[in-house]
This record gives sequence, C-alpha cells and structure tokens, in this order.
Amino acid sequence: MPPRTAVRVTTPTTKGVDSVGRLDGKVAFITGAARGQGRNHALRFAQEGADIIAIDACKSIETVPYDGPGLGDLESLVDEVEALGRRIVAQQADVRDLAALHAVVARGVETLGRLDIILANAGIVSYGELIELDETTFQTMIDVNLTGVWKTIRAGAPEIVKGGKGGAIVMTSSTAGLRALHTLGHYVAAKHGVVGLARNLANELAPHKIRVNAIAPTNVNTVMLKNPGVYKMFRPDLEEPTEVDAYAGFVEHHLIKEPWIEMDDVSEALLWLVSDSGRYVTGITLSVDLGLLAK
Repeated sequence: MPPRTAVRVTTPTTKGVDSVGRLDGKVAFITGAARGQGRNHALRFAQEGADIIAIDACKSIETVPYDGPGLGDLESLVDEVEALGRRIVAQQADVRDLAALHAVVARGVETLGRLDIILANAGIVSYGELIELDETTFQTMIDVNLTGVWKTIRAGAPEIVKGGKGGAIVMTSSTAGLRALHTLGHYVAAKHGVVGLARNLANELAPHKIRVNAIAPTNVNTVMLKNPGVYKMFRPDLEEPTEVDAYAGFVEHHLIKEPWIEMDDVSEALLWLVSDSGRYVTGITLSVDLGLLAK
C-alpha cells in the first residue's frame, strides 16, 4: 500500500508578519519538517517571510529506538505557518522515495511559483558497534541520512536551476560528520558523506549561483538527543541510564560547559547561510558545537 498523503495549501494573510524579513519572497523546501529541528526551521523561515514546501515521513522507523512524528504533527505545522501569514505545501513523504520527492517539489513550485532554498534536514539515529550491527540497521541509516539527502537535492536543485535566480542549499550533517563517536559508526559514516556531498555540489552548482553548505550541530535539544540510546552512550556503566545520569557527560563533552544547544541556535545559523548575510559563503561545513570540535 502506498504511503498516506496529506496536502494542504494555505493562502497568505498579513497576520503576524513583519513588514521586512530576511527571506521575503523566497520559497524553502524543508525535509523532516513535522517535528524537531525541521519544524523549527520551517517556522523560523516563515517568520522571516519565506513560503514553505514541507515533507516528513510521519511514521516510526523500525530500526530507530524512538517514535517518529505523526501526520497530525505535519498538519499542525500547516496551521502554525498559516498563522504567520505564509503559504505552505505540506505532504507526507519519505526521503527514501525519490518519486514522492519529485512530486511534492513539482506541486510546491506550481503552487508557490518558485524554489530558492533547500534544507535537507531529515535524519534518524540508532546505536551499536559497527562490527555488531545488523544489515538492516546499517542500511537504513545510510538510506535516510545520506542517500535521502542526495535524493532531496536531486528532486529540488533542478527547480532552483530552472528558476535562473540562484539560491542556497544546506544539508544537515553533525559534529559526527567531522569526527568519530562511540556506538554511532553508521551515523558517523552517513554524516561524513553529507559533508562530501555538500563540497562536491558547491562546485557543481556554483555556475548557477547556487551556494551549497553543510551545518554540523552538536547535541540539539530534541527527541533525537533525549532518548535511552544517547543516555547509554554517556553512561555505558548503567543498565538503564536516565537524562539525569547522562547530564554531566553532556556538559563535559563541550568546551562551553552546556549540555546541548537549542533548535533556535541551529535555525539562526541556517538563516545566515541561506540569506544575503552569507551570500559569499559556499562549500563549508559550519559547526554550531559549543567548542566540541576544538576540544
């Protein structure tokens, strides 16, 4: 049975919208938008004047040790973007399904008139030693966190090229895209691959005035961080560690002695990368990491 699809298209109002935003007149395609960082990015971009094309799988994934968002999360995102006075095309779609991504991008461009920005944000995390992982867990990680990023760009970037006005693409990597992390080898491999994709695409798309970068956050205050698998990373000595048990390890992980960053910290960095403030920046991996990579 094909995945359920929900599409809503809102019409613009002036409610809650500032007269000038850093992304006025832009359209952004954001994956993994129903919850967590993707949702925060969509709302923050809408606040800055962007219209949104949003997708999320809206389901749990068997190899992932926490529940995924539901269709209701995507529907409530539509309500919140609409309350900000922006338009949105929102559809349930999995980044592993290239045909679905092509379809939602086509629908979004037809409805909203253009595409300027892509945030390839959708991702998962799971845990285990590389030599002990089962094939499904490893392959699902690569399929979502690496191949899914390429499929997102494959579906969206040609529309930016056709628009002829340039644009910006940011792929969500991680500090794990720049170093090794215990029990996360398959995640590390995928996120290192994202950095490579960004560098290569920065070269390929520069003639079209499309800038391509990656972002590498440290721990972000979302359900991907606050779950038993992560707690176990920091407290392997305990059978069932809690957030309280792991807290000191979160803090010690960083030069700036905080346990994690907030979603807004990542959204603000993305706004700099995709707006005119970052107009000469391409091919980099921007770390927002509390000094982790300098430690």
